[in-house]
Amino acid sequence: MNFRPRTQDEPEINLIPFIDVLLVVLIFLMLSTTYSKFTEMQLKLPVADTDAQRDYAKEVIVAVSADGSYSVNRVPVAGRSMASVASALTEGAKAGKDTVVIISADASAKHQSVITVMEAARRSGLNQITFATQTSAQAGGQ
Repeated sequence: MNFRPRTQDEPEINLIPFIDVLLVVLIFLMLSTTYSKFTEMQLKLPVADTDAQRDYAKEVIVAVSADGSYSVNRVPVAGRSMASVASALTEGAKAGKDTVVIISADASAKHQSVITVMEAARRSGLNQITFATQTSAQAGGQ
């Protein structure tokens, strides 16, 4: 009979896998975090320097004013709903689905007004959309 006490192994905590998991989580958080502060940005849009303005034979020009009113091919749109803009775009699109929608929005127009025009164009089946801008030389003169 063996009456000697058995030696128990001390439990050992291995920290290396724990540190590996923490480093992976830290890298994930560093990559997914954005550090930009939108409240400090001051933007003046739209201005673009282009070589020459393209002429589209089949185009509909939608103007968006600063107060959110619309006009399609220089004809004011009654109302500010998406349905009224979509019906005006359908009437103004003489070439059908090949018509290019040119959005000419005021620089201080609300973003939602421009999105409304884009959604109305999509509902009307007009998929070619571009934006009208002015050159930086024209913007400095105003």
